[in-house]
Amino acid sequence: MKLRMNVGRATLVWAAALVMACLLLVTVGYAQGRQGGQPAEQPTQLAEQAFKNVKLLRGISVKEFMGTMGFFSASLLYNCTDCHGQESASDWANYAIDTPLKNKARQMIVMVNTINKMNFGGMRSVTCYTCHRGSPRPKVIPSLAVQYGEPPPEDPDELQPIVGIRQTATADQILDKYIQAVGGAPALAKLTSLTAKGTYEGFDSDFQQVPVDVYAKAPNLRATVAHMKGGDVTHTYDGREGWQAAPSTLAPIPVMQLAGADLVGARLDAQLAFPGQIKQLATNWRADFPPATIDDKPVQVIQGSMPDGAPVKLYFDRASGLLVRLTRYVPTAVGTIPTHIIYSDYRELPGIGVKIPFNWQVTWTDGQATINVASVQPNAAIDAARFAKPAPPK
Repeated sequence: MKLRMNVGRATLVWAAALVMACLLLVTVGYAQGRQGGQPAEQPTQLAEQAFKNVKLLRGISVKEFMGTMGFFSASLLYNCTDCHGQESASDWANYAIDTPLKNKARQMIVMVNTINKMNFGGMRSVTCYTCHRGSPRPKVIPSLAVQYGEPPPEDPDELQPIVGIRQTATADQILDKYIQAVGGAPALAKLTSLTAKGTYEGFDSDFQQVPVDVYAKAPNLRATVAHMKGGDVTHTYDGREGWQAAPSTLAPIPVMQLAGADLVGARLDAQLAFPGQIKQLATNWRADFPPATIDDKPVQVIQGSMPDGAPVKLYFDRASGLLVRLTRYVPTAVGTIPTHIIYSDYRELPGIGVKIPFNWQVTWTDGQATINVASVQPNAAIDAARFAKPAPPK
């Protein structure tokens, strides 16, 4: 999917498959300054409890640790074996072995943290991406081609302050148009649950299509089960807590509990299954953003604050009013990483008059996955056990 600003074309660069394998790269002390979500009552498994040779980055969740690995990948366009060596591809234990690149990266992280502490009050104003920009080696010679060429386009997912943008529609007006586009408030109120069947493909399925089941119940319960060849991969949110479960061939730990912004993101995904509550998903909605297009179609952009304070951006097709993209953000030990969800192929559910997307593609710094829905059963009875903590896959 292409997205560009009016001043030019923006490209989305993402790294090669991490596949949940980049586990034990550089680490650095990190216990303060994070945005926190609503904590789960059960203790979250920490990185140093799950993995060996975690020297510095301790006290953060396994999921955040994995997001940190994704930040390195996006910054340098490296995949797992670039830093960990080819031997790591055949045995999880080999990720704990130190390599020259891992040791160099540790030095770089300490350097960046020192810069931020001495110059920016500890805020992550400088990150790996600041200098690398998708290259293993930062550039040191000014490029005349860049200096005298077309200025690079702005990425609309950036979270920099916007000054002097004339607002043509309020966030409330844009959200109201969306609610009407998907069926209107009375019809949306009738949708209380749904089950869906379709196909899933992504890095973890080796981009092969596998069956997937989706379960959702208002206001905020959701589960997806992708039936991989080696066992089920499950994502679950029960209204308070969330988990990811995968067989040992695909993940180093069988069940990963979500925490912080990852947990808030799981709740957001569950709530968006029921569009009638979209206005309540965030606060401080704003619409003062420059014009943008997705696939050459004009979109309207709004931004709000989720319960943990993290921002979320929504992109609506200007003509139809439908939601076509969501971007949410997760802070990690080395910087903030985005997650894109692209929505398409809206269809009306029979007998209820509500439109939902039958295709959504999720892209983050260490993976990409697409779900294509073949059939949906609205207002289906769903066993509460579907949303419980998954059992460890065999």
